[in-house]
Amino acid sequence: MPFFSEKAMNIWYFIIGCFGITNKIKLNPVNDIVKIENGNWNSVGDDPYFLLDGKIISGWNRLSWDSMSDIYIPLKLYWDDGDGYSEEKSVIFSGIPSGKVSFKTFLHVPSNTKGIRLDPGEGKAEFYFDNLRIRRISRISLLIASFRNFLKQRGIGYKHIGMIFSKVVNICRNEGVASLWLRVKRNLDINTNNVVSGYDSWIEKNKLMDSEIEEIKNNIEQFSYKPLISIVLPVYNVDEIWLRKCIDSVINQYYYNWELCISDDASTKNHIKKVLQEYVKQDSRIKVVYRSENGHISRSSNSSLELATGEFIALLDHDDELTVDALYENVSLLNVHPEADVIYSDEDKISTEGERFSPFFKPDWSPDLLMSQMYICHLTLYRKSLIDKLGGFRVGYEGSQDFDLMLRVSELTDRIFHIPKILYHWRTIPNSTASNTGSKDYTHIAGLKALESAVERRGIKAVVESIEDESNIYLTRYIPVGNPKISIIIPTKNMVSVLQKCLESIFEKTVYENFEVLIIDNGSDDPEVFNLYSYWEENEKSRFRVWPLNIPFNYSKLNNFGATKAEGELLLLLNNDVEVISENWLTDMAGQAIRPEIGAVGACLYYPDELLQHGGVVLGLGGVAGHSHKHFPAENPGYFRRLKVISNYTAVTAACLMIRKEIFLEVGGLEEELQVAFNDVDFCLKVWSKGYNNLWLPQVKLFHYESKSRGYEDTPEKQARFLKEINWIKRQWSSVLDNDPAYNPNLTKDREDFSLGEPASVYINNIGVNRKNKLKQMEVKGEYSG
Repeated sequence: MPFFSEKAMNIWYFIIGCFGITNKIKLNPVNDIVKIENGNWNSVGDDPYFLLDGKIISGWNRLSWDSMSDIYIPLKLYWDDGDGYSEEKSVIFSGIPSGKVSFKTFLHVPSNTKGIRLDPGEGKAEFYFDNLRIRRISRISLLIASFRNFLKQRGIGYKHIGMIFSKVVNICRNEGVASLWLRVKRNLDINTNNVVSGYDSWIEKNKLMDSEIEEIKNNIEQFSYKPLISIVLPVYNVDEIWLRKCIDSVINQYYYNWELCISDDASTKNHIKKVLQEYVKQDSRIKVVYRSENGHISRSSNSSLELATGEFIALLDHDDELTVDALYENVSLLNVHPEADVIYSDEDKISTEGERFSPFFKPDWSPDLLMSQMYICHLTLYRKSLIDKLGGFRVGYEGSQDFDLMLRVSELTDRIFHIPKILYHWRTIPNSTASNTGSKDYTHIAGLKALESAVERRGIKAVVESIEDESNIYLTRYIPVGNPKISIIIPTKNMVSVLQKCLESIFEKTVYENFEVLIIDNGSDDPEVFNLYSYWEENEKSRFRVWPLNIPFNYSKLNNFGATKAEGELLLLLNNDVEVISENWLTDMAGQAIRPEIGAVGACLYYPDELLQHGGVVLGLGGVAGHSHKHFPAENPGYFRRLKVISNYTAVTAACLMIRKEIFLEVGGLEEELQVAFNDVDFCLKVWSKGYNNLWLPQVKLFHYESKSRGYEDTPEKQARFLKEINWIKRQWSSVLDNDPAYNPNLTKDREDFSLGEPASVYINNIGVNRKNKLKQMEVKGEYSG
């Protein structure tokens, strides 16, 4: 019996958890639920739910149940900590898929849980749900599950276990057991709500129905534009099973106007030529060239390109798979946006057992993210004329040849569109890039070389660095050209100890020297504050000034006033309750902000306990906007390592925001109608609407003692003002709030953790939201006039 088979795992769970108790939980129907018989239920309203009756032990538990349904039904779980059930204490943790299944998952029950409620969907349905059991498990059990999941997903055999064990030992020795535990939870895909996220359930909900397939086929026939797509497929010694699955995924495309251009790179395995010849006979759209000598991926891909006659090129790896609607979705976009030069889509990984996992839901075109990470990846469609102009793939960049190509293509066009849909399955096989991104191998070195080449080619003054302990992500640090002067604007009132900490950190930790600090005093009456001002005026004569503005608090007015007094080419809006951590903070921010295409530049802000406070602003979260990855630990890399890389965001917080003064004046500064809330979101959107890219820097770190300056919305007057500002921002920017181009419609808008949301139901109206097209949409709605 294999050591990590399902049967063996059940034995291990039993042995390790033998002192625990498996509790069968009774389902008590409370609302909109009617029991039929023997585990069969009928939900009769839009708010069906059970209360769970049985002993539930806090900590990690293993849940199992049997279910059957004709449709997918999401399962949402609430817990009561003594204050009742609420949305803040809830999570969609799984679902009842169509068909009959026995299901298992893991759940962390908070220590103060008094009761658990289970909601099966939000509508009428008949389903079977029975034998719900909860068993307390140890962290060792969870570790074993994570290990098995790791092996299974990556197709790693038993001969690799020693390698994995060695890696575990090294992690414990170098980073500590806590780091190992963090990786275990990450591998189980446990999100910040302490449950295993439900990608399987998400997939079930996203399956194409027969009616949708029929609609796709009808749409294809009605397309006025049906370009030939040449799929480039370099092949070398891949196992027969994966090669067949790869080619079959092309043959099974609903869109039929394609050609498959295969280059066999002098494979030594006998089955390769046999399989390829078989498919050539089977389908006339398949072309093959047999190279006489092995030239590696770049030369082989170029041989495939020589066969291509299509208007567009699509890239496919020899062990991966396309979804059946992959080409259809691309051509759908082209029928709406025929000007598109590049189209990319979302992707996931698929194990050797056919299990899909690790979905990567990407933002729309983000040029600065591309300078950190090859996030475009799969599936990408290129206009062939651009590829021809560049001469195809470059030899010497093998392993990151697609990264190098995308960097060069992006220098020729900005007509780059994104389809927010999984159209590509990236196979995880031992030693493949998909299964092994944890070591800095030749792919990382080639990626670094590609970025350094782009920097040189573009004439950029910047340094590209590898990010420690991370593979295939980089930090491009721009050097501030011309040594621009920075005016740091700090509105403040009293709170001498807070301001003192802020000023000390600025003057004592900052390496960059060409700056001034402008205090905008909002009616201070504490003598100690004026003593503090006198101290800094004496010690920093040329770099410290105080300007009084005694008005009712209005953050926008205070900063706008400060901008009129600023001598610097760059403005830095800074809260008085921040403390500098990174000594190069101004250097890094100025290097980005001085670039002509960049607007607002934001920083990485932490709470005093080193949990993340700001990792960029995501529009639409909570109805208006929220902070990316809020409350994530400092060591957490974030969703696909977003907390490690420089990223484009539509907005960043004004608690620490740098921008060129000329842009600040161009957009009219901060909106003074927004006295306290969302003025930074509105400001960034005005900047974005002028065509500038806003971005967030992970290496610029500060502590933010949030809400110390002003307090909370704890009075009727404050709450009324806050509601007014919410309504203002919604009226002004509704279309962008509904679809943040720096986010993805498949990710949640209920939380700030980049976890899964509902599958995006409409693609063609949202895809390809590059700057020019989004602005046109806004102009039609009257939300923006350039």
